[in-house]
Amino acid sequence: MKFFFRAFLFTVAIFFGLSTHSQTSDSIPRKKITIPRIYEAPKIDGILDDPVWQNAPIATDFVERMPTNGKPIPDSLKTDVKIVYDDLGIYFGAKMMDPNPDQILKELTERDGIGNDDFFFILLNGYNDRQQSLQFIVTAAGVQYDAKMTNDNEDSSWNGIWYSAVKINEDGWVAEIFIPYSEVRFPSKSKQLWGLNMEREFRRDRIRYSWSPIDNTKGSFSIYDGEIYGIENVQSPIRLSFQPYVSAYVNDYDGKTETIINGGMDLKYGINDAFTLDMILIPDFGQSKFDAEVLNLSAFETQYEENRAFFTEGTELFTKGNLFYSRRVGGYPSGNPNLNENEEIEVYPSTVDLINAFKISGRTEDNLGIGIFNAITERTYADIKNVETEETRKELVEPLANYNIVVLDQRFGDSSSVSFVNTNVVREGDFRDANATGLYMDLTNKKNTYNYYASAEGSWVKEGDVKFGVEGIGGMAKISGKNRFSGEINFRTKNYDINDLGYSSNVNFITYSGYYGYRYLQPKGNLNNLFLNFNLNYTRRLETDLYNRLLFNFNSSFTTKEFFGFGGGFETTPFGTNDIYEPRVAGKYVIVPDYYDVWGWISTDYRKKLAVDATIDWYKYNEPGRGELRLELKPQYRISDKWKLFLSTNVTLSDKEEGFVDLVEEDIIFGKRDRNTVINSLESQYIFNNTMALNLAFRHYYSEVDYSQYLTLQDDGTLLINTDYSQNQDATYNNWNVDVRFSWWFAPGSQLSLLYRNAMESYISDSRVNLTNNFKNLFDEPQLNSLSLRVSYYLDYNRMKNWWGPKSQSTGVDTNLINSKMGKATHNG
Repeated sequence: MKFFFRAFLFTVAIFFGLSTHSQTSDSIPRKKITIPRIYEAPKIDGILDDPVWQNAPIATDFVERMPTNGKPIPDSLKTDVKIVYDDLGIYFGAKMMDPNPDQILKELTERDGIGNDDFFFILLNGYNDRQQSLQFIVTAAGVQYDAKMTNDNEDSSWNGIWYSAVKINEDGWVAEIFIPYSEVRFPSKSKQLWGLNMEREFRRDRIRYSWSPIDNTKGSFSIYDGEIYGIENVQSPIRLSFQPYVSAYVNDYDGKTETIINGGMDLKYGINDAFTLDMILIPDFGQSKFDAEVLNLSAFETQYEENRAFFTEGTELFTKGNLFYSRRVGGYPSGNPNLNENEEIEVYPSTVDLINAFKISGRTEDNLGIGIFNAITERTYADIKNVETEETRKELVEPLANYNIVVLDQRFGDSSSVSFVNTNVVREGDFRDANATGLYMDLTNKKNTYNYYASAEGSWVKEGDVKFGVEGIGGMAKISGKNRFSGEINFRTKNYDINDLGYSSNVNFITYSGYYGYRYLQPKGNLNNLFLNFNLNYTRRLETDLYNRLLFNFNSSFTTKEFFGFGGGFETTPFGTNDIYEPRVAGKYVIVPDYYDVWGWISTDYRKKLAVDATIDWYKYNEPGRGELRLELKPQYRISDKWKLFLSTNVTLSDKEEGFVDLVEEDIIFGKRDRNTVINSLESQYIFNNTMALNLAFRHYYSEVDYSQYLTLQDDGTLLINTDYSQNQDATYNNWNVDVRFSWWFAPGSQLSLLYRNAMESYISDSRVNLTNNFKNLFDEPQLNSLSLRVSYYLDYNRMKNWWGPKSQSTGVDTNLINSKMGKATHNG
């Protein structure tokens, strides 16, 4: 496989005039700094008075990145960063001048949150490949934020164990940071060459300054890294850590109370300098964030956000392409029970239990990324009841199943890659099995002005017969300058199906897309930035050939010098749509009249105590009375640097829409309906300090559907009135969730979480229910009241081994020394 990748890479490199060996573009200037080894570590306390800082080299002469790209930093904000290293890791001491230190913005947030804050930002790349770096950010309030960055895409689910302290003084503020080698991947060489950039956010004026200058006219942020020289003869410590947990739940539902106590462990092991094994043993996801459930009347399933930490952290390799939707693992069962006469389903499980899972990921010195993911889920049964005899039985609806992903990702140049992804789902017995394979190419020319991309995916599903489908994408884009454009072709055959481990909705189409955009590269007049975008998409059904739609979209975005954002757009389907999905029967389609859609939005300055986002969006169809109005209002108020409120109201009013209702023998029944949906949510955060927080999250979802007429779909896509269909399809659905969570990061990587949860939902076959009766129906339903406590503790092997004896000379790292030097440093890792 590695030989195949090298050969394929060599071919495309010749074709596009790229170099597979050059790691940088020669035209991009690189700042460089050579740092010394130290033999006495500084105390991480935000005061740069340790002897090691006195003669340390200084990274200085920061340059404005935005809004005015390339402008030197003024003397009043002079920023100097001293950098040194030792056998344990690398140290940064950043001194940031501010003429008014009492006005430094320092809002407290939870870990991995940045509010109305000044902050200092480190971008560190141990392989110096300009493509994947680690972010380490500390705010002026002392809050840590860390993430993995891959070609400007952030994965903030990654949590490192590092140390920081900040101090505001009469000249400005200081950030002192220590990053252990255990958090950085780097090659096993005697002499290291790392990529580095650093930034400072001056929040009062919303100006960002970077150490190594970044040209916003072309290329991605990470290709402008500077370089660190001087790191020699260092080694990564043994990277072995355990995170045992214990959790307790008291759940009350429908008058029944149960107590559950769980215990388990996560394991992380550094196989070598580059590769890491993550394993979850006896998983517990009971405190995951609730899903934003909706009443779904569309032809496609709702795609929910992943909230389980194991499936969000360190998955950047596995999300290559679109073959991995992690909610499939432990999601809805795949089977349907066979009912005998007089039987009904009494209990059908909504999830499948996960037995265990692991992932191995990393990148070789030659920039070949390798990822392996595997998970096993438990057998799951539905309860079947005989309504006459009252007897119950169980039937298997999901067997023992194995989910597997293999990824190979070869990077080269500044931001080019070729990737191979394979996913496989095997279920025991005669249940459904599936396999999907994708090959992806993403190439940027040496000047970082044009991008070319292509992909091909194949899916195999075995459920009785074998079903095979294909997706293909090819396109190019100009990614530099004020004027940008792109073109793309995308197709999927009718049997394309990756839904066992991925997510795919529409199939059996070919789409031709074009884009043109204009932007300001520097502030001009009263505007900091301006974006104008034009999109044109033309889609046809593949089998049998049929016009689907032509869609034109224009959207715009403006930000003033006072950081007031606004914009809007226009969209239309001038020739209408032949919708091939809403009928829910292959080969059928329904004619949807042409529409136009206009919208506008505003976003006020987030530096103010009160900030507001608001959107209005109006659809009008070329059919009497048919249209849709969407309104969204999202105010937020900062009561203090510790307490913040977020409100959100989303209203959708849809009149005379036409959608699928039922299938009666050979007839496809549609309904003309009015639908009103209101979503209200409230979130309040009170942050005690940079390790302790209280969070309230509330969401109420309401949707009612009122049918005025039923229709029968004809072969030509038209709809005829049906007076014979008499079933009531009116509906009112409510979903209510309240979470109150107290979180305490009491030690590095260790957390205590106390959660109270209240949840309920109601569904009735009626509409136009008044407000009082609606809430009466909702609160008459069974409620879930849950109180849970979860405590996890981070154990590092290098620290544990000192519990039983002296330090092993083979590791080169004494974590007791690390701990003794941290002082009162932030360590909520």
